[in-house]
Amino acid sequence: MSIHSNAVDPNIWTGRSDAEGALARRWHQMIAPWLPGAARGVALLGFSCDEGVRRNQGRIGAAEAPSALRRALANLPWHLDRPLYEAGDITCSDGDLEGAQRRLGEAVSALLADGQLPVVLGGGHEVAYGSFLGLANQVSATCKADAVPVLGILNFDAHFDLRASDQATSGTPFAQAATLCQARGWPFRYACMGVAQTSNTAALYARAKHLGVDFLEDDVLVPWRLAEALSWLDAFLNGIDQLYLTIDLDVLPAAQAPGVSAPAARGVELSMLETLIDHARRSGKLVLADIAEYNPRFDQDNHTACAAARLVHRLIRPIA
Repeated sequence: MSIHSNAVDPNIWTGRSDAEGALARRWHQMIAPWLPGAARGVALLGFSCDEGVRRNQGRIGAAEAPSALRRALANLPWHLDRPLYEAGDITCSDGDLEGAQRRLGEAVSALLADGQLPVVLGGGHEVAYGSFLGLANQVSATCKADAVPVLGILNFDAHFDLRASDQATSGTPFAQAATLCQARGWPFRYACMGVAQTSNTAALYARAKHLGVDFLEDDVLVPWRLAEALSWLDAFLNGIDQLYLTIDLDVLPAAQAPGVSAPAARGVELSMLETLIDHARRSGKLVLADIAEYNPRFDQDNHTACAAARLVHRLIRPIA
């Protein structure tokens, strides 16, 4: 199955070329276009979309994120142990967010069917429903008719993104995922780490409780409570079959990620986030990931782009 995505400007994947040979290679020297049947590796897929943020009355600019993130990734030193592919961009330029989410789902399904690890570069957090839809559809196509898969969503985010709405926005992706699971008779397994009480209404907490959402607030995710957080994460990971991991960059402190729609007053430190990501990866259940809410228009000295690039690297580097 092919992906109907827009091609990426090849000039984005450029950078420094060092003279020390193979050990001095960088991402821009190693990435290749994805074609069906390619050796298993990591496939980067862009979701260039502002519509969900616009509908959610946020700061526009996240549609520019995929290209900006690629530029931040291009010059990273190569430390990976598998192929890296470019799968193009899914765009939303006509206001049809729901259609863009469906097309993203189709693209993610195609990459999963090919044995790749898709890493989606958003875009507003509406990217999350498209990503999850792709995983759900691929699982439906491959599992037995009477099987009940348990797909886990792990969201690092200051917000639950469970809003009730008559249309999709950047605040509804996990409410949409819950509806999809209910329609298919699947359990809804959603964990949110980094929730800020000052960023979520009592109605959202009530909805999270009603849907059985597991969550830890941002003031719990501190180094001196790491063992507690890891134990909590283990309990979630042990109860799922496959893991979809999504990172909303507004989970980071504003000083580390100023270039987002809603900068965090507190946030979860990057070092803590990396430790939790490593722990989730060691479960062996990660099959899909995405990065959301980067807004280059509000970045300062590329702080957010550099943090996001480091997180992508963390998601796919060899596990120690």
